[in-house]
Amino acid sequence: MKVESFEDEEVAELLNDSFVSVKVDREERPDVDKVYMTFVQALYGGGGWPLSVFISPDLKPLMGGTYFPPDDKYGRPGFKTILRKVKDAWFSKRDTLVKSGAFAIEQLSEALSASASSKKLPDELSQNALHLCAEQLSQSYDSRYGGFGSAPKFPRPVEIQLMLYHSKKLDDAGNYSESKKGLQMVFFTLQCMARGGIHDHIGGGFHRYSVDERWHVPHFEKMLYDQGQLVNVYLDAFSITNDVFYSSLSRDILDYLRRDMIGPEGEIFSAEDADSAEREDAKKKKEGAFYIWTSQEIDDLLGEHATLFKDHYYVKPLGNCDLSRMSDPQDEFKGKNVLIELTDTSAPAKKYGLPLEKYLDILGECRQKLFDARSRGPRPHLDDKVIVSWNGLAISSLARASKILMGEAEGTKYNFPVVGCDPKEYMTAAEKAASFIRRHLYNEQAHRLEHSFRNGPSKAPGFLDDYAFLISGLLDLYEVGGGIHWLVWATELQNKQDELFLDREGGGYFNTPGEDPSVLLRVKEDHDGAEPSGNSVSAINLIRLASMMTGSKSEYYRQNAEHLLAVFESRLKDMAMAVPLMCCAADMISVPSHKQVVLVGHKSSLEFDKMLAAAHASYDPNRTVIHIDPTDNEEMEIWEDNNSNIALMARNNFAADKVVALVCQNFTCSPPVTDPKSLKALLLKKPT
Repeated sequence: MKVESFEDEEVAELLNDSFVSVKVDREERPDVDKVYMTFVQALYGGGGWPLSVFISPDLKPLMGGTYFPPDDKYGRPGFKTILRKVKDAWFSKRDTLVKSGAFAIEQLSEALSASASSKKLPDELSQNALHLCAEQLSQSYDSRYGGFGSAPKFPRPVEIQLMLYHSKKLDDAGNYSESKKGLQMVFFTLQCMARGGIHDHIGGGFHRYSVDERWHVPHFEKMLYDQGQLVNVYLDAFSITNDVFYSSLSRDILDYLRRDMIGPEGEIFSAEDADSAEREDAKKKKEGAFYIWTSQEIDDLLGEHATLFKDHYYVKPLGNCDLSRMSDPQDEFKGKNVLIELTDTSAPAKKYGLPLEKYLDILGECRQKLFDARSRGPRPHLDDKVIVSWNGLAISSLARASKILMGEAEGTKYNFPVVGCDPKEYMTAAEKAASFIRRHLYNEQAHRLEHSFRNGPSKAPGFLDDYAFLISGLLDLYEVGGGIHWLVWATELQNKQDELFLDREGGGYFNTPGEDPSVLLRVKEDHDGAEPSGNSVSAINLIRLASMMTGSKSEYYRQNAEHLLAVFESRLKDMAMAVPLMCCAADMISVPSHKQVVLVGHKSSLEFDKMLAAAHASYDPNRTVIHIDPTDNEEMEIWEDNNSNIALMARNNFAADKVVALVCQNFTCSPPVTDPKSLKALLLKKPT
């Protein structure tokens, strides 16, 4: 629409003659976008972007839609026709239009601020929602190409999270064959995505979605929220399998972020565009130009290894976007190649008579050459906005990687674009990103967040997702060994989130603080889509905080989580597949007691790091890790205030020369262990 309509003189004349045009960046103002997108979805049964909405001077929506061609075609009215019709309607039946817009907003406001009829979910629904969602996802599973559902295929990591969580529950209950089935779906999906063109094989990271069922030809935009969530599911897969395939994919994404998406103060940028110019002197940008190759370019750049590389990545002289009729229906990529791996690496290595390691080395060197070549050309535009919620997702993945990747076998080899750094470097990046937000986007006096930063904070206040996703990232940062101040900040933010967004009467959280009268709707969002919903993440945050605290604080967090889940009872019952992360939260709250791992000792030692890595080595979403140094008075004081049992455990189990670990559940603790191997074994023991 930008090219077809907004750069067209005739359209400009029609707009300037009768309308005040306002362009909204939906990432900067998700609250404004939510109001009008909800209106269009309710009225026309579907939504999406680009979104064009016509509103009255008092901001009530009158009509709207998504894509309009400039002139009437495809059986759709053209944008010029729409502009003329809206203008006529405004002058001939203004009152009717305004009344219907006001009525629609009224109805939506009522429908979207659901209240709970009770203070908690029925017990059976807590567990049933998880099974129901896993069942529905399994039915939509693509056993040929991986993923859940059909093209266009989005990664949607929340679905993977649910399937992993459900498989763990089945495994704990001794239902091994069903558990294995769920895991196989997840692993195959993660492998297909990693081998597909949705993965940037040359520079690392993942594109937005695949237009075909084979994960081959993507929409080439790269979003931070995808990278953060995908790292976490690849880390989980590594924790379960110990297969370096998954750990190197986590590194691949994180190294892409560190190389291309992190600013001078550690802030993490939002996105890279899909379009770029093919050459410096090109007038127009093209989708994917930066990422696609001709067979000749590869020959010129790779010389003797070109044939091997082209075989491996299915590169063809006439272009390779022929695997599916959906891959390139407009012939946009004729003669071009989107890299994809169609076979396992061992078969082609044999074909070329090379040891596997040598074959992988050659591929890595080739990728480095192509990376250097494309870096010399015009890059896609970098959206250098810093969005708090998306930084929260990235902080979580960087922090978790710093400990989980310590489980890789010594001497593991990596090839470009994976750097192979010490996992500690990811922790440093996580802490820098969190510090940037604290410095630039947090008001210490008011305890309030701003939503985003670009050359200074934006005018938009922090929204529910900003608080929820950041709290989640800070809890991860603390649990993998970050300072107690991250945990303290998380609790401060939770208090402020409750003050600004919590519906104390009806339960659950609104998406906005409700202080801006020009934002006409306050919504309780529940859909776990490309990003999880603020309510799902909040439910899990509250459950985690409740498991760290005792007494009235713990009870307060738990009650808020129960009340929140009760708001979405009918959704969990009737539409579980739309809320996979909330289904996990509903199950978590029904777990009688979370497993607590308490580490006691001096934190500066390498031993402490190894024990922390052991505490995080196995996959268990219902585990909380607490670490405490009894010689640190400030830390002891914080635990005395929030959970005196932890302070007592620390005092009773401190040994100056070693790190002591206790694993506690249902208020009983294991005998203390002092080496990583014993701790790992203890955590792998099946629940009785």
